[in-house]
Amino acid sequence: MGKVLLGIILGFILAPFVVLAYLEFGKVPVAVADTPFPQEKLIAQIPLNARMEREKIGTPPIAVNEANLIAGAQIYRDDCAVCHGYHGSPSRYGPHMYPPAPPLWEKHHTGDVVGVSDDPPGETYWKVYNGIRLTGMPEYKNILSDTQLWQVSLLLANANKPLPPAALDILHGKPAPAPATPAPAAKKQ
Repeated sequence: MGKVLLGIILGFILAPFVVLAYLEFGKVPVAVADTPFPQEKLIAQIPLNARMEREKIGTPPIAVNEANLIAGAQIYRDDCAVCHGYHGSPSRYGPHMYPPAPPLWEKHHTGDVVGVSDDPPGETYWKVYNGIRLTGMPEYKNILSDTQLWQVSLLLANANKPLPPAALDILHGKPAPAPATPAPAAKKQ
């Protein structure tokens, strides 16, 4: 019994040193091209899914309408397209991230799902609001307003549906249309 107890105590003492040595000698897969840890995706997905489920976001507070979809397209173009690609044009960077940034305008191999259009808008909102550690997905809660977060989330939730032509132009990478401004008043002489 004493030897078993001594073995357990030594195990608790030596285990942290073994882990530190593993980390110190650079054997941890930290480069994008490294082979992942066994079950790494599973280990990362379980807590992510549990947290999103616990903090489930309900009904969007804004409507799906042309103005919100166009605004969402502008936000997407400015803040998301570099990693997730444009409509019909994949990102140069997204595939080279670990894990790869999902192409949000590509149709899935089955069904009519485009990007994350099969996710509830609240799930996409949560991901944009909070970001996701170790993926390159930043949190936007301190960058975008709550309305902007919902606009881009609703745009992505509707990626498999017909979008307004102005939103499609923006999502194809075309410059945003100039806002309509009244002509300056003529100077009196």
